[in-house]
Amino acid sequence: MLGDRTEPRPAVSPQIQAFLQFCRMEKGLSANSLSAYSSDLERFRNFLGDRWPPDTEVLRRYLDHLYGAGLSSRSIARHLTTLRNLFGFLVREGSMASDPSEHLRAPRQWQTIPKFLNLQQIEQLIGAPDPTRPVGLRDRAMLQLLYATGLRVSELCRVGISDLNLELGVLRTMGKGNKQRLVPVGKDAIRAVREYLESGRSVLLKRRASRYLFVTGRGGCLTRQAFWKLLAGYGRKTGIFHGLTPHVLRHSFATHLLEGGADLRSVQLMLGHADISTTQIYTHVMRSRLRRVVEQHHPRG
Repeated sequence: MLGDRTEPRPAVSPQIQAFLQFCRMEKGLSANSLSAYSSDLERFRNFLGDRWPPDTEVLRRYLDHLYGAGLSSRSIARHLTTLRNLFGFLVREGSMASDPSEHLRAPRQWQTIPKFLNLQQIEQLIGAPDPTRPVGLRDRAMLQLLYATGLRVSELCRVGISDLNLELGVLRTMGKGNKQRLVPVGKDAIRAVREYLESGRSVLLKRRASRYLFVTGRGGCLTRQAFWKLLAGYGRKTGIFHGLTPHVLRHSFATHLLEGGADLRSVQLMLGHADISTTQIYTHVMRSRLRRVVEQHHPRG
């Protein structure tokens, strides 16, 4: 019957299913990652229709289509990564002769300038924990160390007792890709950590042992989620609560360094960025601030 007629599925579907099966069985991707891949590829399949295999021009039109749909540059870059993984798999399997995404450029990231705090806000935040309580000493030391080093929150929570040399003022940390780096630590942060070690950490541990520097009242390692929660609490206490995350302190660290005259390469090494292009976003922050200064203070601004 005419009412039972259905449109044929595009021919790309079997290739996508084979790729997703590969990701599930061979790469062992999580359910969330597989769901994201599946969603991206379903959208791509609907755009393609029966135009298989796609060439580079078709992919460019698809990216334009995503821009036209209002997706952010970050989301479009994720879609492109998904397609590159798909085509790389199909080329290796012999299902495609070449990768049509090979010469496509990823969209520019960081279209919005990252948030950062000014020096007054930093001082307010660091002064928020109660230094008469062990957890207050711990929290103040964590905030000081985070702002002094620009660590990622996961790196901060994993800092071990042996990772921080208080005499030399140097911290050893393990970043993304298991890459180790050494970061200098300023005197204020060293002083805060010393006070925490002398009067806070042993009280929290109650004679228990831990290799981690920052511990909970139960003697365990402070988690990323717990630090996010306590930071949000101090943000509310000081009135700096809109969009406050550990990464805002990391952005503040990098921005203030560059404003103070540090070179981009040094900031890249301290942040643990693999590519200096990731660090260059902070030059956009500085240019934006300079532009506002000119507009506000120049007689012909």
